[in-house]
Amino acid sequence: MVRRTKEDAAATRNGLIDAAERVFCEKGVSRASLSDIASAAGATRGAIYWHFKDKVDLFNAMMDRVTLPLEQGCAQFSCVAGGDPVGRLRAVMAFVLHAVASNAQARRVFEIAMYKVEYVDEMAAVRDRHIAASGNFTAQLARDFALAVEGGRLSMPLSPHEAAVSLHALFDGLIQNWILGQGGFDLVSVGGRATDAFLQGVGLCWPVADT
Repeated sequence: MVRRTKEDAAATRNGLIDAAERVFCEKGVSRASLSDIASAAGATRGAIYWHFKDKVDLFNAMMDRVTLPLEQGCAQFSCVAGGDPVGRLRAVMAFVLHAVASNAQARRVFEIAMYKVEYVDEMAAVRDRHIAASGNFTAQLARDFALAVEGGRLSMPLSPHEAAVSLHALFDGLIQNWILGQGGFDLVSVGGRATDAFLQGVGLCWPVADT
């Protein structure tokens, strides 16, 4: 009975988070009420308060349930550690673009986090999370640009940090426009070609067999 109760509680909690995702996406975070979320979940406001302190706590639980694209990218650097830094740059960018395009839940949460929440008051911590992920991702891009320079692969017109900031901006712009346009172009294909064009533009090269 205790185990069943725990399973029921977990199912209710996940159902509330699922409903919050839908309501936040439809109405935006500031306009969404706990009553809206409870109704969408087929539950009561009391059920929400049993599992979550307030709307911010529910929002944070939604965010914690997925790994945002930049956080996935940071983890992927470790997965392809070693070897050619140029190949790693291309592999990480391709991985993250594919992850965004193929994971509907992460894409929905990313859309909420980008377009449907104001980063003020209690939501400031969410902004801090994005800033940290952005900084970590840029730092790892810069590391590989620096390794490529040290390895004699290129002489760039930008510093490694400047190149990393610029590539990151390209990456962010592709994802944001793809989400805003509701998938109006092939993110993986266009993103891959845009990434390669940028890398070639700053002087990077790679074996023909790897293209």
